[in-house]
Amino acid sequence: MSSKPEPKDVHQLNGTGPTASPCPSDGPGREPLAGTSEFLGPDGAGVEVVAIESRANAKGVREEDALLENGSQSNESDDVSTDRGPAPPSPLKETSFSIGLQVLFPFLLAGFGTVAAGMVLDIVQHWEVFQKVTEVFILVPALLGLKGNLEMTLASRLSTAANIGHMDTPKELWRLIAGNMALIQVQATVVGFLASIAAVVFGWIPDGHFSIPHAFLLCASSVATAFIASLVLGMIMIGVIIGSRKIGINPDNVATPIAASLGDLITLALLSGISWGLYLEQDVWQYIYPLVCAFFVALLPVWVVLARRSPATREVLYSGWEPVIIAMAISSVGGLILDKTVSDPNFAGMAVFTPVINGVGGNLVAVQASRISTFLHMNGMPGENSAQAPRRCPSPCTTFFSPDVNSRSARVLFLLVVPGHLVFLYTISCMQGGHTTLTLIFIIFYMTAALLQVLILLYIADWMVHWMWGRGLDPDNFSIPYLTALGDLLGTGLLALSFHVLWLIGDRDTDVGD
Repeated sequence: MSSKPEPKDVHQLNGTGPTASPCPSDGPGREPLAGTSEFLGPDGAGVEVVAIESRANAKGVREEDALLENGSQSNESDDVSTDRGPAPPSPLKETSFSIGLQVLFPFLLAGFGTVAAGMVLDIVQHWEVFQKVTEVFILVPALLGLKGNLEMTLASRLSTAANIGHMDTPKELWRLIAGNMALIQVQATVVGFLASIAAVVFGWIPDGHFSIPHAFLLCASSVATAFIASLVLGMIMIGVIIGSRKIGINPDNVATPIAASLGDLITLALLSGISWGLYLEQDVWQYIYPLVCAFFVALLPVWVVLARRSPATREVLYSGWEPVIIAMAISSVGGLILDKTVSDPNFAGMAVFTPVINGVGGNLVAVQASRISTFLHMNGMPGENSAQAPRRCPSPCTTFFSPDVNSRSARVLFLLVVPGHLVFLYTISCMQGGHTTLTLIFIIFYMTAALLQVLILLYIADWMVHWMWGRGLDPDNFSIPYLTALGDLLGTGLLALSFHVLWLIGDRDTDVGD
């Protein structure tokens, strides 16, 4: 029996040899295999062996071409540079300048959105519904935090899916869109209902007073606001991620800030308008309030069925409740602080700054968490011992001063805090929001609170994302709700502390006037 030819000889046969009539096993439309008799001589056994090898090799080439075609479909849009290596380099080859340039515009856009939300809150806090049903203030951070619980998590999931090539075909794209939109409607309805319960409990414990009409009003307002806001913002998120992919921008850098750019404003405007409209119907609350709640709850089975159809969202539908519920509870504690301070004359003007400091901190840490999560996904699956081993207890120097790309992005995001807040403070001052007068000492205290908030959040993000990855949890689904909720709590608490210190040292009268 003749010896097996070398691979290079087989390659030459498939690439350069003259053609013969196709074998019977070759289907219609296939190219005929190269004839072998002219290369190996008259030995029939040798011809037969080489013909088998040629046919097998041709099949392998066709399979290899198909794999390469699929690989190119999943990776061709991930490249953000002209120098591409074998590993997905999208976030790895970004410089500090490119990161800052891509993040800057969405960050400013998101910041102006929080400024607008602060101006709205400064106005609506004097409405009768906010004066009579003060528990609505507790709903504000909880519902505004939905952009971290739901929309930012959605943006992080879809950004990761886009970067690893899971949105490159229309079939995959529409499956992800339908599943994720149905998922956030389920989560929004449930979280909105639980947020109203938390507002009722937190409002009842200090005063010992419980009102059934107020409880139904809070429930109807919260569920309707959460549902409508999540529907609108989810559609915006999908458009942003698809658009950013088409123009060659990393979605991780722009999706989460844009999720917050209109998120606070839309959510707060909806909460104010819906609660005011329902408050006007308080004479027939026995019919209106329960009907509103029942309508949105009745839609839950439809969204559950749609979310279960997609494998990407089925797991989150079953296991993704812990972070959004705990995050809602954390944000509600921040809402309790806001409820107790916004009506205090010593904290006058705080309402206009609360959405700004909370929104900026949440936006920046969401960008960092989304980037780290995408970086880890490109090197393996959650729980795997890949080259990028999870860091259980990173040091602050490792988080902010190491040469890796995640540390570089942390430095860039931290450096955006001061110039960003200065722009937002100047905008608020020009619009006379909260009747504020900016003095040097107020700016120093405010900037200290903002820098401390972002510094803590970025460090916690570095630890939390890697810790969750090591536990086999997908950080896209679990980390951002905790981080943005902590941002709300830290922002509200540090801002209240700053106002209190300013009042103690006597700067209150010249800094933030009525």
